[in-house]
Amino acid sequence: MRAVTVRDHSAGLAGLRLTEEPYPHAAENDVVVRVHAAGFTRGELDWPATWSDRAGRDRTPSVPGHDVSGVVAELGYGTTGLSAGQRVFGLTDWARNGSLAEYVAVEARNLAPLPADIDHTVGAALPISGLTAWQGLFEHARLAAGQTVVVHGAGGAVGSVAVQLAREAGARVVGTGRAGDADLVRRLGAHAFVNLDDGSLDEAGPADVVFDVIGGDVLDRSAALVRPGGTLVTIARPPTVRPEDGQAIFFVVEPDRARLADLAQRVRDGRLSLAVGAVRPLEEAPDAFAPARRGGGGGRTIIRVAEGG
Repeated sequence: MRAVTVRDHSAGLAGLRLTEEPYPHAAENDVVVRVHAAGFTRGELDWPATWSDRAGRDRTPSVPGHDVSGVVAELGYGTTGLSAGQRVFGLTDWARNGSLAEYVAVEARNLAPLPADIDHTVGAALPISGLTAWQGLFEHARLAAGQTVVVHGAGGAVGSVAVQLAREAGARVVGTGRAGDADLVRRLGAHAFVNLDDGSLDEAGPADVVFDVIGGDVLDRSAALVRPGGTLVTIARPPTVRPEDGQAIFFVVEPDRARLADLAQRVRDGRLSLAVGAVRPLEEAPDAFAPARRGGGGGRTIIRVAEGG
């Protein structure tokens, strides 16, 4: 099968290649998915799991990409809950080969059925963004109706979903981002927008919850925005500056079949929109990782691997 692979950590993006790789083995409780569309995260080549398995052993050549949407091609021994020919979407394991390939082996529990009226490109844009936003807001920060939440990077893939989910939950939403994000963030439901280009975060707070996807100085300065008893939650890195009277949480998104199904239903109902930008073929995936070539009129770049389905 064709797959995008990386072999040399020091080569960075230049090390991405389209190669021929063996068809994946379906282990117990796995399915093999024929990939129709895949999503990736720019920082994947810096993740330890891209280069070694859970025992610390080198696993190159490795296939990046962890959002997947496709059709079940094969079931491993003991696999239940899914069937051959079924449309599915979800997350591939961090320490196994990913979705930038024609086929990928995935634990069945990491996948959910994809409704027939959701295109695979949307299915591939939803898992990491949707689950990260939900888990950060509601499982880690315990956001509730009537509270105020600041969403940093509100115009991005995760932030834009977080704005919509928080607004629907009855929270007051303050989005932050670059000046060009303002109109989009307000359309998605934010009550206010703070331009990070101006350098000040003071008008963003105080807040019961600050949800950060940016890191760096923005993350460090966000501790001061948190009300007593509130929560700063981030996916960027473990916080080094914590709220004076509150908690700071760093987390990594986890698969959740039931939540994926709920998010897909929200898309079908029109309660959740996803911005899909450029859709590029598998052979262009190595180039799509480059920052200057991402997007296409806004939205996340998705790799189309197979047509139809």
